[in-house]
Amino acid sequence: MPATTDPLAPLLGLPGVSDAVTSARDAVVAVHNHPVNRRGWPASAAEASLRAARASAALDGAAIGTEDTVRSPVLAGAVRVAEESGRLLGVWRTSPLQALARLHLVAAADLVPVERHGTELGRPRADAEVSARLDLLARLLTGGTSVPAPVLVAVVHGELLALTPFPTANGVVARAAARLTAVAAGLDPKGLAVPEVGHLRHAAEYRDAAGAFAAGTPEGITTWLLHCCAQWEAGAREGISIADART
Repeated sequence: MPATTDPLAPLLGLPGVSDAVTSARDAVVAVHNHPVNRRGWPASAAEASLRAARASAALDGAAIGTEDTVRSPVLAGAVRVAEESGRLLGVWRTSPLQALARLHLVAAADLVPVERHGTELGRPRADAEVSARLDLLARLLTGGTSVPAPVLVAVVHGELLALTPFPTANGVVARAAARLTAVAAGLDPKGLAVPEVGHLRHAAEYRDAAGAFAAGTPEGITTWLLHCCAQWEAGAREGISIADART
């Protein structure tokens, strides 16, 4: 039997992954089928995007829900990323590294001194391994894999967290990239789920699972994939709550 040419295909054989993928997909489909979202999904998507930005910023240390919120450069960057993502979808599908650079530029604008904007914003670290792994990620995102969308989304998310390609804002960028991948790959084409809230509610588990993925063992990768699929289920419940509040 010839070896597979899809580098992610073996991930589907990891324990529990196939069932977790099915559950994640079914949960997100339910959000899209909510009667409110059949009629007026853009309003739900806007609220989901805002909740995602707040949760993502909180995971990177922003003091959400306090008087410091308005002064948080992390939150400001996450909100800008959310606003920019809709305009980047086409670029993400064809030139993901270009879109990734733009995500970092808007995410980190308030985190990098003005005099270093030209040398740091949107510029991955000059490292051969970083470049090679980003190139592989770009190939996967532009047709190099046929795995189900939840697996691709989790790999993009975990790889960017593990790689930390930029000097700052890697968490916000990784979660935004995962969100863009979910839209582009058809897992959540209208952006109605909020898995970031699930990650935040299980922040210690999120960080442990990301570290396990970075270690690269089959057990670690399994842990990350199952965690991500579970948070898409949680994010779907958050999306349902958004739609319910609009009835």
